[in-house]
Amino acid sequence: MLTLTIKRKWFNMILSGEKKEEYRDIKDYYKSRFSKALGMDPNWLTDFALQKSSQFEVKFNNGYSKGCPSFIADCSLSVGEGKEEWGAEKGKCYYILHIKKIRWKSTDNSGGYLDEIN
Repeated sequence: MLTLTIKRKWFNMILSGEKKEEYRDIKDYYKSRFSKALGMDPNWLTDFALQKSSQFEVKFNNGYSKGCPSFIADCSLSVGEGKEEWGAEKGKCYYILHIKKIRWKSTDNSGGYLDEIN
């Protein structure tokens, strides 16, 4: 499962349903990670391939500690310009993770509390 760290503001906006996308810079680092999560050869990770990509699970952490708040979401991936109100720079292209469904969340710092999301 792909794990990404995000800032508290974006973390809370996604959990509240206000933010439906998360952005990552178009770099080889993310190309490699997304390719692996999608089971694709990195050389074939193109706009065309992404249009046909299936959903995959991503764990979003709000912090780096073992027990930090987190959630797992079903996401799909595309490339394009993001929304400024959701943290994107105007006119810049990103890998866009489209948040389809939140599967579960851990909301305390102990990592032991788990809310099942249906």
